[in-house]
Amino acid sequence: MKTIKYFIQFTVIMFLFFLFKIMGYKNASKLGSIIGGMFGKIIRSDKIIKKNIDIIEKNSNFRLGEKDKLVKEVFSNYGRILSDYVYLSNFKNGNLKKHISIKGSNYLSEIKSKNKRVIFISGHFSNFELMAMIINDAGINLSAIYRPLNNFFLNKIMERIRSKYICKNQIKKGIGGTRELINLLKQNYSVALMIDQRVSEGVKCNLFGVPAFTTTIPAQIIKKYDCEIVPVYIERHDQIKFKLTIDKPIKFESDLGIEKITLELNKILEKMILNNPSQWILTHNRWK
Repeated sequence: MKTIKYFIQFTVIMFLFFLFKIMGYKNASKLGSIIGGMFGKIIRSDKIIKKNIDIIEKNSNFRLGEKDKLVKEVFSNYGRILSDYVYLSNFKNGNLKKHISIKGSNYLSEIKSKNKRVIFISGHFSNFELMAMIINDAGINLSAIYRPLNNFFLNKIMERIRSKYICKNQIKKGIGGTRELINLLKQNYSVALMIDQRVSEGVKCNLFGVPAFTTTIPAQIIKKYDCEIVPVYIERHDQIKFKLTIDKPIKFESDLGIEKITLELNKILEKMILNNPSQWILTHNRWK
C-alpha cells in the first residue's frame, strides 16, 4: 500500500512541477501558496502545529498571533517552497539570483580566504535549500547532511536536484554518511547542518524550556576538530524574495561539554524561530 501511496504522491507533485514550470516563477509561487493554504490541513494535521505554538508561546513570552491564521501561513509557505524547487536552476545560474539579498557576506569571504573549516547551522526555514546553495557558490568547500525522504520515488528526484544545484557533497544520515563526513572534515571541508529536527540518537536538551531530543553532531565536531559555528538564517520577503543572514562565527570554549554546547545551539535556534514562526516547519513533532 505504501508503494501505491508514494507513487500517487509522486505523480501529483510531478504534475504540479509541470504546471509551475510553464507559469513562470511569480505565478507559480502564488499557485503554490494557494494550494498549500487550501489543502495543507488535508495532507497534514494542524494539531501538531497548534501544540508547537502553545509550547513556544508558553516558554518564550512571545505571542505568535491567531492560531488558525498562522496554520494557514505555514501551509502556504510549504506550497511556495514546492514551487521553488522547479526554479532552483534559475536561482543558481539565472536571473532569480537577484531575488536573494545577503547580510554578512563578509563572513563568507573571510571563511573562504582563510580556508577555514566551520559548521554552518540552521533550521528548516522558508526555502532552506537556498542557504547551502549560496554558501557553496561563495567558493567554500561545503558538505551537507540530509535525511532521505520516505517516498523513494520523490527521493531520487530530490537527491538529483540537491547534488546538481545545491551542494555536490550531499551526505546521507547514517553510519556510512558519518564515515563520509569524517573523511571530508579531514580534507578541511565545512559542513552544513540542520539542528531543528527530533533525533533518536541525540540528547534531551531544552528547546523553549521543554526537553527535546537534539542532535549532538555539531558539538562532537566542535570538540574533535575545534571548528567555529556559523549560524545561518533565511526568510522569505514579498512572496518571491529572500533575505539570507550569515552571523558572525562563534568560538566555543574548549572546556564546554557536549550537552552545554548543544543547549547553546538550541538557544540560537530559538531566536531564529521567533524571527518568523510561520516560515519554520511547525508541522514537525519536535517535542514528541
